Amino acid sequence: MRSVTRHAHAKLNAFLRVLGRRPDGFHEIQTAILPIELYDVVTVEEHDGLVTEVMGERAGELQRAGGESLVGRAAHAWATAAGVGAPRARIVVDKRIPVAAGLGGGSADAAATILALDELFGTGLGPEALLEAAAAVGSDVCALVSGGPVFADGRGDHVLPLHAARSHWVVEALRFAVRTPDAYGWWDERPSSGPDPGSLIAAIEVGDHELAGSALFDDLQPGVADRHPEVARAVAAFGAAGALGAVMSGSGPTVVALARDPAHADAIASAVPGSFVTTAPPPAPPPRTIAEPSGVV
Repeated sequence: MRSVTRHAHAKLNAFLRVLGRRPDGFHEIQTAILPIELYDVVTVEEHDGLVTEVMGERAGELQRAGGESLVGRAAHAWATAAGVGAPRARIVVDKRIPVAAGLGGGSADAAATILALDELFGTGLGPEALLEAAAAVGSDVCALVSGGPVFADGRGDHVLPLHAARSHWVVEALRFAVRTPDAYGWWDERPSSGPDPGSLIAAIEVGDHELAGSALFDDLQPGVADRHPEVARAVAAFGAAGALGAVMSGSGPTVVALARDPAHADAIASAVPGSFVTTAPPPAPPPRTIAEPSGVV
């Protein structure tokens, strides 16, 4: 059977500005989303019906968190957009991205599923149809189906490509989960919006890491840190290690720190146990393999 394999890259939020709760229950936001090197592997192959499997080092985290892989919903969203009825595919996720960490692992898997199904079955959906399918699954899926850095606003479903100079980050994925609805609910209790992100976006685009580091912010961070002081401790640890800036990513609890260059990133990671170095965006486009029935890749 033919199959398509895609790398589903995690993301970080260089900033997250929350502007208020919308009538539909979502929140109006502005954010810059940067894909990073860390990825899950999503393989889609022809099958009699829809079967989804999660394996790998982080599979247990998903089960313990009481969550679900989004790939099943993504498959149905793709089938609706493509007008093909029920999806007929076996989807296997090799889970490597921490779960409920603010790194977009579930959304990345969903985005990779939509793209892989579109390629496997040759439906050739255009950008608008792909975004429509992504929006039916979740807001972050819209950003990640684009495959590169984006500026997102609305509820996160309106995305524009963002030129982002190569940047080096240190990531600490804290050992507990934060549900996205909880993070936004805590913001609702004490709503406060960060500054206009124009200067930060400009710094990201031209690679002014010093300016970008000083301007990182996440409006969800205070509410999460109030309940999980580990977040504030991680930010402080990165600051003490000489990071240009540190911030919680998305709904947390992962904390990311910006470095000047790879050597600086390595030095910061050495000073903060449990952290790792990554690059945004990844050095190369997300790779994929297409296997023909013969098994030749």
